[in-house]
Amino acid sequence: ALKKAYESEEPIIVTGWTPHWKFAKFDLKYLEDPKGSYGGEEEIHSIGRLGLADDLPEAHTILSNFNWSEDDMGEVMIAIQDGEKEEVAAQNWIDSNEDKVAEWTDGVAEVDGDEIKLAYVAWDSEIASHNVMKIVLEQVGYKVTLTQVEAGPLFTAVADGSADATLAAWLPITHKTYVDKFEGDFEDLGINMSGVKIGLVVPAYMDIN
Repeated sequence: ALKKAYESEEPIIVTGWTPHWKFAKFDLKYLEDPKGSYGGEEEIHSIGRLGLADDLPEAHTILSNFNWSEDDMGEVMIAIQDGEKEEVAAQNWIDSNEDKVAEWTDGVAEVDGDEIKLAYVAWDSEIASHNVMKIVLEQVGYKVTLTQVEAGPLFTAVADGSADATLAAWLPITHKTYVDKFEGDFEDLGINMSGVKIGLVVPAYMDIN
């Protein structure tokens, strides 16, 4: 609907969030939210199951070091949106950003086929981040399984240990219900992206704020 309206320069209002590929495709702007209905700026956190540091210390280090920008993620999302296979788009980004990947893996020793399970929600942003992380972990010797689930099962899986980690915890608002429910049952490994936002979005050509 956004694409159709945009091509005809017709007015349209959509719910939107960043990071998302549409902001790279179209010239868009957020509407002001003076009452804070959408909660303001957020962060994406990596979280892991309890005991991850002891069981998979090298992965714990990489996941804790993982941090990238909206522009980084946007490159992968746009490539996938334009028809590139997820793993190919992720590998191309890694090949072009070896210095950044080296920061995530700094001081990490190689492992010999240790298994690690990552869970993620089926959002373009998380498809991008988890495919990149899968390759990074495989490069140091891990055998990685990606499992796509909804947000509730994602937090349940990390909390009960059936998944080792996720890069997809949007805090402090979007996933607050799950964070409160499973408080103490997982480890917050840190922020992997700042400046995350949710709100109402319009094309920049619309004379509305």
